[in-house]
Amino acid sequence: MPSALPDGDPVPADGSLPEAALAGLGRRPFGLYVHVPFCAVRCGYCDFNTYTAEELGPAGGAPGASRSTYAAAAVAEIRQARRVLGEVDLPVSTVFFGGGTPTLLDPDDLGAVVEAVAEEFGLAPDAEITTESNPDSVDAADLARLRELGLNRVSFGMQSQVGHVLRVLDRTHDPRRVPAAVAWAREAGFEQVSLDLIYGTPGESMEDWATSVDAALACEPDHVSAYSLIVEDGTALARRVRRGELPMPDEDDLADKYALVDERLVAAGLGWYEVSNWARGMPASGAHRCRHNELYWTGADWWGVGPGAHSHVGGVRWWNVKHPVAYAERIGAGLSPAHAREVLSPEDRRVERVLLELRLREGLPLDVLDDAGAAAVPGLRSRGLVRVEGDRVVLEDAARLVADGVVRDLLS
Repeated sequence: MPSALPDGDPVPADGSLPEAALAGLGRRPFGLYVHVPFCAVRCGYCDFNTYTAEELGPAGGAPGASRSTYAAAAVAEIRQARRVLGEVDLPVSTVFFGGGTPTLLDPDDLGAVVEAVAEEFGLAPDAEITTESNPDSVDAADLARLRELGLNRVSFGMQSQVGHVLRVLDRTHDPRRVPAAVAWAREAGFEQVSLDLIYGTPGESMEDWATSVDAALACEPDHVSAYSLIVEDGTALARRVRRGELPMPDEDDLADKYALVDERLVAAGLGWYEVSNWARGMPASGAHRCRHNELYWTGADWWGVGPGAHSHVGGVRWWNVKHPVAYAERIGAGLSPAHAREVLSPEDRRVERVLLELRLREGLPLDVLDDAGAAAVPGLRSRGLVRVEGDRVVLEDAARLVADGVVRDLLS
C-alpha cells in the first residue's frame, strides 16, 4: 500500500490559510493538480495513492469515493479553494489530472472539473490543461471528447515497448496500443503529446531499452519523461526483490541507459530542460516544456485536489487525507479535506530551491546559496560539474548523472 502521510500541524476545519501565505497570491503562477486515485490494476512498482475497485470494495460506492461520483467531490473542493483563497484575481495557468488513471473517469467528468476551475478562478488564455492516461484506458472517441472539453495536453504512460519488461512492472497495456493512442490524440487536435518511460527494470537489457526509446521516438512526441526505476518500500516489486526473485537495479546500468536516452532524444530534436525531462525544440524554444511541473520545481503556488493531494501556497504546504471515502466524507460535510500542513521557514524554502532548481537547464541563482554553498562553487567548476552563467550556477550536461551529489556539496 502507499506510504503513510506525514503528521504535520493541524489544519483549521475550513482550511483557512495564514494571511502571510495569501499576501503574494496573483504575483506567482497558480495551477491546480487534480488527483484521480483510481486504477484498473495496481502496478507492482507503484507507491502512489491509488485504489482498484477491489481494494475499495463496497466503500467505493460512497458519494465521491467511486469513479461515477468522484468528479462532484473534486468540484466541491475547487469551490472550497476559491473561498479559502479569497477574491484575488487568480487565473489558473495550468491544470493537471494525475493519478491513478484519470482517463478511467468519463471524459465529461474531467470536463466538469475544468469547467469548475474556469468558473471559480478563470483560465489564463494560454492555460495548459493536461491529463495523464494509460494507453489502454482511452480510445479515439474519448480523446476527441477530451479535446472538445478544453484539455490540450496528454501524457501517456508508455514505460516500455518490451513485453517482458512490462510484465515485470505489472503494466497491462499492449505495446502496440501506444502509437495508436498517440495518433488518436493528434487526430483529436491535442497541442502536446508526452510519453513517460521507465528504465532499469529487472531483466531489461540495453537492447530492450533502446527498443523502447526508438519506439517512443517513432511516435514523434513533443515531450518525453524518462525516470529510473526506484524500488519503493511497501510495493509488490520491493517484496519480490527482498525475496530474491528479482535483482535491484544496478547503478552503472542506470547511468548507461540515461546516457542512451539522452543521446537519442537530442539527436531527434528533443533537449533536456530538467534532468529527467526532454522537450521538442529545446533549448531554442520552451514551448513544449511541462509548465505545470515547472510550478513545482520553481516553488510557485498550486492547489492539489483529491485524496492524498499536496498543495503549496505562499510557503504553506498541506496534504489531504488519503482514502477516497475519508476524503468524500469531509468534502460532503463542508470541511477541509486536509490531513495536516507545515509552514516552511525561509531556510526550508531556500534549501528546496537548491534541490529543485539546480536540476533545471537554467540552473540556480547564485544568490540563493549561503556562504558555504557559494564557497563550494569554484571546486565544482574545477571538477567540470557546474559552470557559472551570469548570476546563475548551472549543471554541466555530463553532471546530470551526479546532480544529487552536486546538491549535497552546495548544501553542506
